[in-house]
Amino acid sequence: MFRSNSNLRHTFVPTPLSELCVLADDIGIRRIDLTSRTQTPPESRRDDHALADAHEQLRAYFAGDLRTFTLPLNPLGTPFQRKVWSALQEIPYGETSTYARIATQLKKPTATRAVGAANGANPIPFIIPCHRVIGSNGALTGYALGVDLKRTLLALERAIPQRDAKLFSDMPASPTRKRGLESPESSEQPSNLPRASGS
Repeated sequence: MFRSNSNLRHTFVPTPLSELCVLADDIGIRRIDLTSRTQTPPESRRDDHALADAHEQLRAYFAGDLRTFTLPLNPLGTPFQRKVWSALQEIPYGETSTYARIATQLKKPTATRAVGAANGANPIPFIIPCHRVIGSNGALTGYALGVDLKRTLLALERAIPQRDAKLFSDMPASPTRKRGLESPESSEQPSNLPRASGS
């Protein structure tokens, strides 16, 4: 596990899908949650200035103007989870991979389910693009933020036809911010995996 850093700060980023809460420490971004599902740690302070780059890049991504994020990250996880999250960041924008392929890439071809669990535990969605991992049969499989959103993100990146996804303009307005945190991603049931690249 990464060492804990108590100097936490956060900011809120409005997006077409919902308002996001970005939590970071001195090393980098720790996690991103929907504010409707999040309670910021009591020791964290709001610092929009320090996290201005995250705010700008996330808004540009959802506008379709950014393909590659250049933000420092510090997700807390086990060594295996961190290897999976690194592999996810290698999946290019506009492409998809599979659980089986990622397991093979990590030289653990029988660890498909473990890769799926790590994918589902990803604390920094969008930037660490767990939405780009699909089943070996092409099925979108699970996504803690909802398969409809996964389909929309892949359509935004042109990884699937836009006609197959609900456009952001068709999505309901962002919910009012409220506190009360759940994990941003529940575990996904894997099929197979390929490779990844953070964009």
